[in-house]
Amino acid sequence: MAKKIKRNKGFFVYILRCRDGSFYTGYTANISERLKLHNSGRGAKYTKGRRPVKLAYLKEYRYYKNAIQEEIRIKLLSRERKLALIKLYKNKKHKAGKARLKSTSISKKGCIRI
Repeated sequence: MAKKIKRNKGFFVYILRCRDGSFYTGYTANISERLKLHNSGRGAKYTKGRRPVKLAYLKEYRYYKNAIQEEIRIKLLSRERKLALIKLYKNKKHKAGKARLKSTSISKKGCIRI
């Protein structure tokens, strides 16, 4: 049986917008620390030469497995679909103010569901 990773806090899937306009998608248990690592040049090879990076999308998951699956799904999206996902995130974040962001999901075909 597979070992379950249990943490007090959830896991995050994130999209970074790099200085050159490209996107980097990843997952972490500590988003603030991971963002610092990316901007210091120690986060990922891809972002090292594309600093500074800014957080464009963030979604929390309770389980590690779900976060990994979502990261893979997002990485397979076209640039246009990633931009649409980021736009939905920003609109919801703006409307929600300080309230928690409700989840959005992406179907296996890459369609964004609210």
